[in-house]
Amino acid sequence: MGLFPKLFGSSSGIEKQLEDQYIPMLQMRMGMSLSQAKSTFRDLIKMAKEQCVKEGTSKFPQNFGDIVLREESTNPHYRSFLTRKRSEGVRDEDIKWWWNMHDLEKSMMVQVDNWFSFSLFLKLREEGFNEEEAGKRVKKSRPIFGDPDDPHVTGEDRPLPHELRNRIDIYVEKRSQTDKEKFKNETEESSSFNALIRKEIKNGKV
Repeated sequence: MGLFPKLFGSSSGIEKQLEDQYIPMLQMRMGMSLSQAKSTFRDLIKMAKEQCVKEGTSKFPQNFGDIVLREESTNPHYRSFLTRKRSEGVRDEDIKWWWNMHDLEKSMMVQVDNWFSFSLFLKLREEGFNEEEAGKRVKKSRPIFGDPDDPHVTGEDRPLPHELRNRIDIYVEKRSQTDKEKFKNETEESSSFNALIRKEIKNGKV
């Protein structure tokens, strides 16, 4: 199921489910105390809620993935949307996994992932790396998600679609358990983690 299991529940219960999921994760992965983890969670979920409102995605029905796939043949906007996603290796099951998810759950996943990347960046800066080198090391260490059509990044280093998150988590988990050193070397030799993932998608390994 990857590192981000699908959460089920009503809108009123989703925040408690997210709290139960992320507070222990923050304690385990960042060595935080319970009070620090709770405080960080409150900050992150506040940003997640604001992002939902800003992007207007809170208005989408929770089965939006099913709707897009069902209406692809008759809705040109959905067809164009899916064509772009599939060109990046996204499958129908990925569309369902991501777009059928509760909006706050999606937004929280993005906020937490960004927070981990920024925390790594700050750690590298504290270790003496300049901004450019720290940024490069973050991109080699972690997948960067977002809009693959971002004009600021080109080639294989471009952001990966959010819909691929679960498949990438499963892939990383497997590689880390079966051939950790080889995996580490491959990431070091790649221009970015995203470039390695794109190669592995083409090879049918993600």
